Amino acid sequence: MFSEAAGAQDMPLVNAIEVKGLKRIGEGVVRGKITQQAGELLSDEKVSDDIKAIYKLGYFEDVRAEVEPFEGGVKLIYVVREKPAIVSVDFQGNDKIEDSKLREAVTITPGSISDTVLIQRNADKLRALYEEKGYALALVVPVLRRVGEDRLSLTYQIQEGPRVKIKSIKILGNKAISARKIKKVMKTSRRWFLSFLTGSGYYEKTKLSADIEKIRDLYYDKGFVKVVVSEPTIELTEDRKWMTITIQISEGEQFRISAIEFSGNTVFTDEQLREKIESAEGNFLSRRLLGADVASLTEMYSDKGYAMVSIYPDIMLDEGRNQAKVIFRISEGDIYRVGRIEIFGNQRTRDKVIRREMKLNEGDVFSGSLLRKSYRRINNLNFFEEVVLEPKPDPERKTLDIDIKVKERQTGFLSVGGGYSSVDRFIGMIDLTQGNLGGRGQYIKLKSEFGSRSSFYEFSFTDPWFLDKPVSFTTSIFNTRREYTNYNKRASGFMFGFGKEFREYWKANISYSFEKATIFDVEETASDIIKEQEGSRTTSSVSASLARDSRDNFLDPHTGSRNVLSVKYAGIGGDNKFFRGGVDSTWFVPIGTTTLAFRGRYGYATGLFGEKLPLYERFYVGGIYTVRGLGFGQAGPKAEDGAPIGGTKRIIFNVDYTFPLISAVRLKGVVFFDAGTAYDDHVKLRYTTGFGVRWISPIGPLRLEWGKNLEPQPGEADSRWEFAIGTFF
Repeated sequence: MFSEAAGAQDMPLVNAIEVKGLKRIGEGVVRGKITQQAGELLSDEKVSDDIKAIYKLGYFEDVRAEVEPFEGGVKLIYVVREKPAIVSVDFQGNDKIEDSKLREAVTITPGSISDTVLIQRNADKLRALYEEKGYALALVVPVLRRVGEDRLSLTYQIQEGPRVKIKSIKILGNKAISARKIKKVMKTSRRWFLSFLTGSGYYEKTKLSADIEKIRDLYYDKGFVKVVVSEPTIELTEDRKWMTITIQISEGEQFRISAIEFSGNTVFTDEQLREKIESAEGNFLSRRLLGADVASLTEMYSDKGYAMVSIYPDIMLDEGRNQAKVIFRISEGDIYRVGRIEIFGNQRTRDKVIRREMKLNEGDVFSGSLLRKSYRRINNLNFFEEVVLEPKPDPERKTLDIDIKVKERQTGFLSVGGGYSSVDRFIGMIDLTQGNLGGRGQYIKLKSEFGSRSSFYEFSFTDPWFLDKPVSFTTSIFNTRREYTNYNKRASGFMFGFGKEFREYWKANISYSFEKATIFDVEETASDIIKEQEGSRTTSSVSASLARDSRDNFLDPHTGSRNVLSVKYAGIGGDNKFFRGGVDSTWFVPIGTTTLAFRGRYGYATGLFGEKLPLYERFYVGGIYTVRGLGFGQAGPKAEDGAPIGGTKRIIFNVDYTFPLISAVRLKGVVFFDAGTAYDDHVKLRYTTGFGVRWISPIGPLRLEWGKNLEPQPGEADSRWEFAIGTFF
């Protein structure tokens, strides 16, 4: 750059430094890379390093240094030429993916500096996006056009090509695990005749990469810790529309656990820790079980306040004997207490409504299981779209602050609608509900249904913490009218009751109700059981129930169960005297992201003191809430004219398999099998099956289900569509 023969003593003094050629880049950006300083002798080495540093900024096509005489020394001038600016980013040739989606994938925007590396990197991102969508042959070529002296337009030319379908998946080298089991853990699958419903059968690179990890995990869980799963090879057919994927596996040897030891534990004995783990000596080494063991041991310590415990399994392989020794190395840490608890995001809901659901209080010894229970209780209030409990440790104070972050949802809605039912003909409906009245957690509901054959009006109010005590209070009043086949009924009344949660998951309720019901307009052809109950009668009754509810989510359960025992006694005054009781048990079994639910119900009712059981207290089975695919009361006793008269007993079984359809909007599909009947003496179950959709909508859970009557009786339909707004079981 400068004369190599010149010695350091011959170099001139730099009296000034200037940067020329900047248009869009700030001068401070360049000067931040300059090490040559004014007042120093000119250094060829520093100037050379400065040029390299400025060039590495990526903003310039050319950087050079010049000197000119200045005030008895020299002025050092760094002359730069900026790269052109990109004034527009466009896409051509794309049909399957919209411009807006492509723009989300790229990081170059109008005004960016033209950087060839960055431009190509974004082309690779676009191609990866197409590959994820199954367009494995897509080509993306960036094209730059000069539109001014220092301006460029960037266009990504896209050739999408066909969406490549998977003809077959070959698994080679596997001996211990069948190809069928391996393919079962993969999301990638071959194209088949129902793929148009599931969207499967297309090549997606990211999905296949995840599948390779799943295959490795499958082998790790069987003790094959040395397994090698190769990157898949892909062969295209001549027309480039189909592909064969080949995955090569080298299984290696299978390892068993020779010994399990614990290190660093002082709080619990080895025997106590051993009781908490599933891994055992002699079993195959399983990464999944080891992970579950670490979680179980961590929870064990966490429940004693050791919130910062660290546990990891140290695996020592004996390759000569294909055995592994596992040492759980434990760093217990200290006991932590709960520090401050703060709540964020609640605009309407009062702090106390959230705090009273916490199973941990400030100053308590921390417990991980109690924190999880607190989350479940707050989430089950159904006041929030999102609930996050974030522990923040303070090692100096040995405390854990807990931030409760919530995102509120609408808890009140007005629903006005109408429809048609084969039973009620034309129906109108108005429903005004507020599930979090005044932010106090109270529930109030005004409901009105009216049609040509029925009407129902109800007002109800529930306070889950009556007078700020852990006791719930509920009251309601109602008025109803309904036309049946050969008689009519109207009724009005009220109820009030109290409930108490006395253990985790356990709750008891007791209530009193009074109802006046009138059976009128009884036709001459009606059965004797109906004629005998013509007129008005009152019912004064006490009801009690005991429930254990461990569902993870009340609206849309995935795990847990709900079991209820209930009884009703009428005879505290009033005309009717009877006993009515039953059990209701539902269990939810998670299967990945899907859920299998089993529900069984039994009911028994009888008149007391010589009184007959009222017609409206008998059991009627059939419809969306009992046996789907049957009409009201069709699964049970009928009068001579075929009108349902209900039974004194009932038995119902439901099996539901629910699976996600569109997770983002909480839309699920369901297939079901129902069996049940109401009866007096002899049990004859009715069977149905069907499918439907369920949606956790802004106005509440919606159900649309089609039931197939497997054994239609004379006068019955083969199938029924049914619709309901209400809680899923």
